[in-house]
Amino acid sequence: MPLSERHSAARELRAGVTAVLPLLIGVAPFGLIYGVLARSTGLPAAMGQAMSLLVFAGASQFLAVGLIGTGAPWPILLVTTAIINLRHLVYSASLAPHMRPLRPLWKWVLAFLTVDEVYALAISRYQRPPAGGIGEAHWYYLGAGITLWTSWQSSTAVGIYLGAKVPAAWGLDFTLALTFIGLLVPALTDRASRTAAATAGIVAVLSWGLPLKLGLVVAAASGIVAGMLVERGFAAARTTGGTSPGS
Repeated sequence: MPLSERHSAARELRAGVTAVLPLLIGVAPFGLIYGVLARSTGLPAAMGQAMSLLVFAGASQFLAVGLIGTGAPWPILLVTTAIINLRHLVYSASLAPHMRPLRPLWKWVLAFLTVDEVYALAISRYQRPPAGGIGEAHWYYLGAGITLWTSWQSSTAVGIYLGAKVPAAWGLDFTLALTFIGLLVPALTDRASRTAAATAGIVAVLSWGLPLKLGLVVAAASGIVAGMLVERGFAAARTTGGTSPGS
């Protein structure tokens, strides 16, 4: 790699690390809570930590240890965790054009590190690159992903080995919701994205009682369809001299 590319890669790596650091305030407590939950359901400490190391998907891990604690059959466990992660198909579709030039090893590593927070940062970097262009943006992606993965392992370990001492009254579970709100609001830059977010939120509330967490999938699909319809409406309006999508 030429010297200029090494400097660009190092700069992007640092930028990714810096960008994800504020989000760890919300993510780390959830890793701790997961560790406590894994321990309380009787999961061995090594297995609980291994799940964080290899699965690295907070919602799936919470759901998995809950199902394990209730003695659910393995087929139900596999199907349910697969359903709750269907949103990653949407992530993959939006990232695919940016990943195409990369070598297979890069794609595999970045795919493993893709969780909600990292995806939000990465797609924002690709869609709104800095003044100097995208450059070595996959290093930004790597920096954010590795930093969050490391934080998740550390907080999980704390939860597994020391979590029994954390008072339930602390109510740490609200922090992840705040993290996602912080990621979502700056991304709502036009009417289509605001419509998509509002539709998904309403449908998520209305479909909360669906089995196997299907409400999450239905809400995501509804939001995507609503956003596409609004975007197409504005596209048609632009061709006839109508309003702009940012209005």
